[in-house]
Amino acid sequence: MPPSPSSSPPSLLARLASSASLASRLSISRLFSSSPPAMEPTEDSLRKALAGRQAAVDAQGNAVRALKAGKAPKPEIDAAIKALNDLKIEKADVEKRLQAAVSGGAGDGALTREAFRHAVVNTLERRLFYIPSFKIYRGVAGLYDYGPPGCAVKSNVLAYWRQHFVHEENMLEVDCPCVTPEIVLKASGHVDKFTDLMVKDEKTGTCYRADHLLKDFCNEKLQKDLSISAEKAAELKLVLATLDDLSADKLGAKIKEYGITAPDTKNPLSDPYPFNLMFQTSIGPSGMLPGYMRPETAQGIFVNFKDLYYYNGNKLPFAAAQIGQAFRNEISPRQGLLRVREFTLAEIEHFVDPEDKSHPKFSGVADLEFFMFPREQQMSGQSAIITQLGEAVSKGTVNNATLGYFIGRVYLFLTHLGIDKGRLRFRQHLANEMAHYAADCWDAEIECSYGWIECVGIADRSAFDLRAHTEKSGVALVAHEKLAEPREVEKLVIVPNKKELGLAFKGNQKMVVESLEAMGEEEAFQLKAALESKGEAEFLVCAMGKSVKIKDNMVNISKQKIRENQRVFTPSVIEPSFGIGRIIYCLFEHSFYTRPNKAGDEQFNVFRFPPLVAPIKCTVFPLIQKPEYESVAQLISRSLTVAGVSHKIDITGNTIGKRYARTDELGVPFAITVDSQVDVTIRERDSKDQVRVSVGEVASVVKEVIDGHRTWSDVWSSFPHHTSASAED
Repeated sequence: MPPSPSSSPPSLLARLASSASLASRLSISRLFSSSPPAMEPTEDSLRKALAGRQAAVDAQGNAVRALKAGKAPKPEIDAAIKALNDLKIEKADVEKRLQAAVSGGAGDGALTREAFRHAVVNTLERRLFYIPSFKIYRGVAGLYDYGPPGCAVKSNVLAYWRQHFVHEENMLEVDCPCVTPEIVLKASGHVDKFTDLMVKDEKTGTCYRADHLLKDFCNEKLQKDLSISAEKAAELKLVLATLDDLSADKLGAKIKEYGITAPDTKNPLSDPYPFNLMFQTSIGPSGMLPGYMRPETAQGIFVNFKDLYYYNGNKLPFAAAQIGQAFRNEISPRQGLLRVREFTLAEIEHFVDPEDKSHPKFSGVADLEFFMFPREQQMSGQSAIITQLGEAVSKGTVNNATLGYFIGRVYLFLTHLGIDKGRLRFRQHLANEMAHYAADCWDAEIECSYGWIECVGIADRSAFDLRAHTEKSGVALVAHEKLAEPREVEKLVIVPNKKELGLAFKGNQKMVVESLEAMGEEEAFQLKAALESKGEAEFLVCAMGKSVKIKDNMVNISKQKIRENQRVFTPSVIEPSFGIGRIIYCLFEHSFYTRPNKAGDEQFNVFRFPPLVAPIKCTVFPLIQKPEYESVAQLISRSLTVAGVSHKIDITGNTIGKRYARTDELGVPFAITVDSQVDVTIRERDSKDQVRVSVGEVASVVKEVIDGHRTWSDVWSSFPHHTSASAED
């Protein structure tokens, strides 16, 4: 699990926090300051200093009591009491500084994480970005509805995802059903292993996710119990850093060691045990075909590999992509959009030759530098460090260039959306987090008020998925490479007798033949031995869902030396998987800030969305309710519509300042104010700067900036500046 926010490297965050444009804002960047500058005390040193002050207070208190007991002269007692009070003041000062360090505050007046989160969520729900589903029926935990601006942001994020990945990388996009037959998820391992560890209140039966209880306990102690020693704090941080590495037994032992009980009742808890997170259903009216709501979109791509490979001209590498809903029956959903039961995934499966994981475009991202958190740093209690991607691949920290390429592309995608570079890191999975077949796995984690949140997983899954579906389905999901020179190899040869199989199995012959041909060497020779000793054997045909009787005249199994002109192999898969809801929530927090009005007696909320993802790109305001101004506003609106710029006209009688504030709270980057029939003003949201542009070209100017063909700086230097006499606030 991620360490506390104070462990983030200082250099980049400190530079960001000191920028003039952010200095006056109560934004989240004030909440998540990095480790203190070199000359300031760290959390560890503050805990040690507090322990020293407490010891000094205790010693001086004992001295005062001894003086009083010995009836010492009053001046001497008074001097000792003054010294005690001075020590208490010093202790209180250290406590205050330590509290600021552990709670993410940046000194007096800084918002706490909880207060900031409340401000963000209140704004999001009030402006209908998202709300709890089925609200009039008191809602259901873990289910949310996106309102109009939330839908627009989500649509814009997905559109950019398609542009950045699917279009730019020439990926093959598919759209597969949410309802998945059990056999598919049995092959993938989800039926047996897609679990979280759960504990129950032993008296009420209420269920909790075990690792969340331990995480909450550690965070609570670190942030609110200032009396714990530096050594104990280090122990709790190590637990947080290695939480995903704990087995059920070790997790249960920690829960007992720390005396963790049910949060609501304080009752004792059961030992942790696995709970499958999939929603089960049945397909068809008979209920005989079990199925599940898919927990991920990837399996739809894997089972279609053969057809996609053919569609791609039987060539590797290639990537397939899918955007769709996924479902997980979370034990105790919380944290808003971060942990829900139905959510949108965008997943890529990049199929590559396992013997060649180079990437022709890796040089384009090799020079990127960002925070990386290798497993060695995590296990030793260190922090993420800024690392050059090319160096990480060349040193083997990242397993291969294709995996590294997608890490770089994910970094560019997230930062272009508006994710703060200083609060984004790539964390390598610990050994116990990775499946045994995986070559390497990294998570793009984004820091928000809840801590570090996994938003994108980038994994080299080797050839596990295609092999698993080959074995279960009997259909060979393989690729071919033509050899320059023929070669002689010893190979397993399975020759089904189709005539005998056809007589025995009739319409099911094809499924039996494919299952026989898909056998691995060990299974094939076990069947051969059984046929030779008994003349017949039971053989499982997964596609039929049952075992059939195979006789010795139905198949010939041998090893032969053959000359082959092509290499047949199962491709490896590099999988970037994006939790769209998590990315969007972190974007909401990273974009939110407040700024005072001119009088300084009120704070206005602002979302500084980049134009790329802003729900509405532009608003059009007649300065006053005048027919000629309203007709100009309608003309500009039609021009914006033709240009494909989403916009909104506001002809209410509110002051222009109130209208600006209302659209700033929605994150609208530009506002056009009509105060003439010849030219109008364009106002930029964050700087509040305004320029004058003719009515005829205003739509094209906004369009160019929205599409990234022009910057606001270009516009500012190209058009006359406008200073409004009316107050905005």
